[in-house]
Amino acid sequence: MDGDVLASLSQDDAEWAPVGRALAALRATSTDEVSRAVAACADLGIPVVSRGAGTGLSGGANAVDGCLVIDLSRMNQVLEIDVENMICVVQPGVVNNDLKAAVAEHGLWYPPDPASAPWSSIGGNVSTNAGGLCCLKYGVTRDYVLGLEVVVGGPAGAYGTVTRLGRRTTKGVAGYDLTGLFVGSEGTFGVITEITLRLRPARREAPRTVVGAFPSLVAAGAAVAAVTAAGLLPTALELLDRACLEAVEDWKHLGLEADAEALLLAQIDTPGESGQLEAAAMAEVFEKAGALWAAVSTDEQEAEALFAARRLAYPALERLSPVLTEDVCVPRSQVPAMLASIVEIGERHGVSIATIAHAGDGNLHPLIRTPAGDEAARVAAQAAFEEILSSALAKGGTVSGEHGIGLLKREGLRKELPAEVQAMQLALKQTLDPLNLFNPGKAI
Repeated sequence: MDGDVLASLSQDDAEWAPVGRALAALRATSTDEVSRAVAACADLGIPVVSRGAGTGLSGGANAVDGCLVIDLSRMNQVLEIDVENMICVVQPGVVNNDLKAAVAEHGLWYPPDPASAPWSSIGGNVSTNAGGLCCLKYGVTRDYVLGLEVVVGGPAGAYGTVTRLGRRTTKGVAGYDLTGLFVGSEGTFGVITEITLRLRPARREAPRTVVGAFPSLVAAGAAVAAVTAAGLLPTALELLDRACLEAVEDWKHLGLEADAEALLLAQIDTPGESGQLEAAAMAEVFEKAGALWAAVSTDEQEAEALFAARRLAYPALERLSPVLTEDVCVPRSQVPAMLASIVEIGERHGVSIATIAHAGDGNLHPLIRTPAGDEAARVAAQAAFEEILSSALAKGGTVSGEHGIGLLKREGLRKELPAEVQAMQLALKQTLDPLNLFNPGKAI
């Protein structure tokens, strides 16, 4: 394989995560090809790193020295849509938005919607238990995975064994939940080659959008806590700061005006008059929490542009400079304090931090920006990164809400988990993958 192509398949989008030198790559087109490749690698002692679209932000899909990279992006077929039972079966390379479009033709909906949905693959979403904008109300990827086909080794038999986990029924407790164990395991237990997903009926009406403009990040955070205290449950509650809006507007010219330091975007999908009342209540909570202004959008095009800006914020900033992306998650009551910590840490280290967030569930994405080639700035950014992790843990949070541990957050994971829990995780890895063949050195 061409060296440049191999290099492009050897890393994801994580800034500064180490990348090993892969021995080769396989662009798999079937489960059988994956099975035979894993069996051969086990015989030869060659590590296996699987990848999908490469949109990860933690280094979880980065090559390790001497490995085989298995690229699953060509296994991209929707194999079945069972309308009667509201499930579908897909290959791991199916792009999230393509799946949404395919099931929508049958009056169905697949809710998990990471900001990378136009590019990220379902296999990667499963491997990191991806969340997204709608997870506040509808849950994360794990809530929709019913079953998996996986290529494994260890106690299942010889490496390269193909087996199925889970079920097609909506309920089932026959044995341990091995499907749930594989979701979020970042490819460290085996290679996922097929996924059975639950679906929901398509929404009857377009969601209503409520926008609030705030004088500071902390004020926006206070509004998030107020929404929770008011008992409101929007479909999405997203935060963008001024830097993100300006970067998107400079790139895409969507007609956005950054007239505040932060915006909160809420979506209400309750149909009919009840939805109207919820939207009005959301705007009122924003105003009472200190918004400069708050309104229920009556312009569908404007609402679409605002949520497009939320999805485009990371790539818009990335085109301007290297971006080190955080993914901390804290209890919703701690969102204001966590946002204040992010501001203080950035100022103290002299680094520029733009912030986006799935604010409604406490999942914050500070985007630490550094000038290209500035070594001192890079060191300061990494110090700020580690301090943000520590601050989140001190507030009862976690070091990763949805991006995974990969390579960037292994030290943070060790700070978060008790020693006995780390030992349990290591024991699982050693049992399911005694050769340490699958994505070694990641996630634990």
